[in-house]
Amino acid sequence: MSIDIDTARKVAKLARIRVETGELPALAQKLSDILGLMEQLDEVGVTGIEPMTSVTPQRLKRRADVVNVGDQQAAVLANAPDAREGFFAVPKVVE
Repeated sequence: MSIDIDTARKVAKLARIRVETGELPALAQKLSDILGLMEQLDEVGVTGIEPMTSVTPQRLKRRADVVNVGDQQAAVLANAPDAREGFFAVPKVVE
C-alpha cells in the first residue's frame, strides 16, 4: 500500500503535527514504509500459536480470596488531608 501526499497531509493534521509542504513527500514515503512492514508481518503464519506474556512459562502469583474486616472508613479518611461527609474532598478543577 502506498501513501500519497494528500493522505500524509491529512494524517499530519489529525496527529496535530506541523509538516512543511516540502517535507510531505518524505513523510508519505515513511508512512508507506511502515505500512509495508505491517504487510510483511501480516504474512507470518500464527495459527495455532498461543499468545505469550513471557519467554519463560510462569504463572502469576495469586493471593487467597478471603473476606477481611470492612467498615474502615474512619481509618482510611484519617490519612486524607481534607475529608467531608465521609468522603475525600478534592479541589474543583473543572468549572
